[in-house]
Amino acid sequence: MKIAIIGTGYVGLVTGTCFAETGNHVICVDNNPEKLAKLQNKEVTIYEPGLEVIFQRNIQQKRLEFTGDLKFGVLSSEFVFLCLPTPQGENGSADLKYILGVADDIGKILAEAGGDAGQKIIINKSTVPVGTSKKVFETIKKHGIKNFDVVSNPEFLREGFAVEDFMKPDRIVVGTKTKYAMERMKALYDPFFRIDKRIIEMDIASAEVTKYAANSYLAMRITYMNELANFCEKVGADVDLIRKGMGTDTRIGKKFLFPGIGYGGSCFPKDVNSFINTSVEVGSEIKILSIVDKVNKAQKKILVDKILKHFSDAIAGKHFGVWGLAFKPNTDDMRDAPSIDIIRSLLDHGATVSAYDPAANDNAKYYLGDSIKYCSNLFEATDNSDALIICTEWSEFRNPDFDIVKSKLKQPVIFDGRNIFDPEKMKELRFTYFGIGRKPVNN
Repeated sequence: MKIAIIGTGYVGLVTGTCFAETGNHVICVDNNPEKLAKLQNKEVTIYEPGLEVIFQRNIQQKRLEFTGDLKFGVLSSEFVFLCLPTPQGENGSADLKYILGVADDIGKILAEAGGDAGQKIIINKSTVPVGTSKKVFETIKKHGIKNFDVVSNPEFLREGFAVEDFMKPDRIVVGTKTKYAMERMKALYDPFFRIDKRIIEMDIASAEVTKYAANSYLAMRITYMNELANFCEKVGADVDLIRKGMGTDTRIGKKFLFPGIGYGGSCFPKDVNSFINTSVEVGSEIKILSIVDKVNKAQKKILVDKILKHFSDAIAGKHFGVWGLAFKPNTDDMRDAPSIDIIRSLLDHGATVSAYDPAANDNAKYYLGDSIKYCSNLFEATDNSDALIICTEWSEFRNPDFDIVKSKLKQPVIFDGRNIFDPEKMKELRFTYFGIGRKPVNN
């Protein structure tokens, strides 16, 4: 099948590459000259485990190509995926200017081509508010186009596991208005289901809401655990033991029950706020999500509060080592990463920071500039620091040489925002240790 992917960001590049891996011919379109040049030079522009191998393989097999020519991509393809950014506006709503702008361009291209363009299926892959597909349809239709369908096909990719999620999906949500579009979408996704064809068919509005509902619910679970962790500290309970007690209940399950310093990334913060905004606009406010957003913002500062308390509010002139900058491990994504808020707050209090992340150092410079020192390894970040702060649970941080860590630090103090260390082990090693929802360990 012939597919056009409009937008080669995180979702677009993974989607296009994985579709090519099942034998389709994929044309990825992007209007960013710098990014396009890298892609045409066979350079992967995002950090995502497993992507590089299939990216290179499908370019070599000439199933994956990159262009800045939208007209070429649209007219050469039956399926046109819109994988465009929907940045958050000042009021929390999703900005649809990129999606509707491209929809208008597609309408013009199809009008110019006339009847020679063939039947097109335009798929919204971006996370968009309910009603967006209708706007895309109307935008294209106003150019006199009749032979096209608009489909909602939200993505459920986890950063760090996106290739695995795409190639082995637990479900595919497809919202359509016509039987033809549904059958073509089912044929497109058929290679990804060898046993159980888990394609969930629904109307377009329901498909659009499904993505927001899923992400907002997961954000709510994380936020509940963070609130619970803060409560546990007040009453002397251990949130990790409670998490295990909760997770074995089959009605609850084990995932997304890990407390920490708040969620971040490109999805949860934006989707929660957009869902709140839409619910207010239609007169059915989802009040619990407003609390989720408020609590998450406060949780990002919880480590700073612990640091200030330990140092008696006197951290001016102190130096801190930070492990982890990305919002989660196995990605270089810095969007809404808790590390940004933590580091900025430390700097505002007169402290200095050295930080190390296995993948996100370069991206962090967009948010933090030259205000901190970027290190090439974890031990360099601890050198001559008054304490170690952990913001991201990368695997390489889980079992470091603690003798080296202690020798590098001025004081053996650790603030663990992801609970990656065992408090009992920290006690044995004579570290002063602060986690989330745990009793502190005093050296």
